[in-house]
Formats: sequence, structure tokens, C-alpha cells
Amino acid sequence: MVARRSRARSSVAKLTGVKIDFVRKKLGAHVPEQSDLSDEAHAAVAVVLREGTQSVEVLLIERPVRERDPWSGHMAFPGGRLEPIDTSSRGTAQRETFEEVGIELENAEYLGQLNDIVGNPRTRPTLVVAAHAFFLTERQEFELAPREVQDAFWFPLADMLEQARSVEYTISHNPETRYPGILVGVPDRHVVWGLTYRFVENLLDILGHSIPAVSSRS
Repeated sequence: MVARRSRARSSVAKLTGVKIDFVRKKLGAHVPEQSDLSDEAHAAVAVVLREGTQSVEVLLIERPVRERDPWSGHMAFPGGRLEPIDTSSRGTAQRETFEEVGIELENAEYLGQLNDIVGNPRTRPTLVVAAHAFFLTERQEFELAPREVQDAFWFPLADMLEQARSVEYTISHNPETRYPGILVGVPDRHVVWGLTYRFVENLLDILGHSIPAVSSRS
């Protein structure tokens, strides 16, 4: 369930007009905070960017709805757990992106790594997730793996800072808890929250911007 959230005062400039050169410079200067939990389970996601008409756009996927799947129906970045065939978390992000949406990142420009995130200690205390950013220089068509991805689309990064898109999100098995979210499509369905929200928050912070905070009147 989604409830709108707002803030009384905004000092955040919209990212409209910002091109990949700006993102490239900021990510290139970023020193990622990496977890030292080397013996724990690891996963990686790909933050895939492309130039849009007015703003850099980011690739988002919607996970299929499945019982007993902790990521069921979530909005996310393509990604998954490190496998024995992977030589690095960056390689995992590239492999998973191709397997899930058919986007080949081998020749994409590598922009850098975001901060590692350790999964929610109440649900996944041992999972460390890395995020790697890529710039897609050529247009590619989606080829979705239906068991992994229900939908995929490009969303303007600038629009994530629009006041109307800041929401509070609740989940059915824990309706008392409200999570910060970003509405990127159909209400109650296309909401970025949880781990993906935290990666978006980190990316925007690197670019010098903040997601609107929850209003005290919410």
C-alpha cells in the first residue's frame, strides 16, 4: 500500500539536463565503502544507465510474484548471488543482467561502484550486496527471463526527485511498518523501496542530491 509523503521545504535541484559526463565525473571520484564480511554470502546488482531525452535514465526491473520468494514483486536492479563461475562481483552483475533482461554489458562503459549494502539483519543477516554502475552506449532490446523478471523499463533519474513520487510503502505481512519509497509507475506496484531504494539513495547522494524526506504530517 502506498501513501504519499511530502516535505515543507525543498532545496534539491532537479537533475533535468544532467548528462552522463556529470555522472561519470562523480562516480569516477567516488571511493566505495566495501564490506569486510568476506566470509558471508555475496550478491551484486547492475545500475545500468543511458542518456534520455532530458535526463540520464536507469534500468529497473519488476520481479514476478511468487510465494515464499523474499523478492516477490519487488522493483529492483538486475542482479543476483555470486556463483562459482564469477571472478568478481562486477562479473556477477554483468552476467545476471544478461541472463535476466538480455542486456549485454561487456562493451558498456564501466562507471564505478556504489557502497556495499548488508541485507536487513532481520531477514538476510549474511548477505552483502555490491552495486556496479554501467553506461549503455548502444540501444539494446529487452529479452526477459520470465522466471526472474516480470517487467523491465527505463526511468528518468531526475524524476526520482519529484515531490509527487515520494511515498511511504507498506507490505502485507507487516502493515504497521512504513518504508520510504519512490513511485515509478503504477501505485502499490511500481515502488522502489528497501535495498534498491538504498542504492538509489546512495547514487543520488554521490551526485549531490537527496530524496525528499518523509513529512512530519504524514
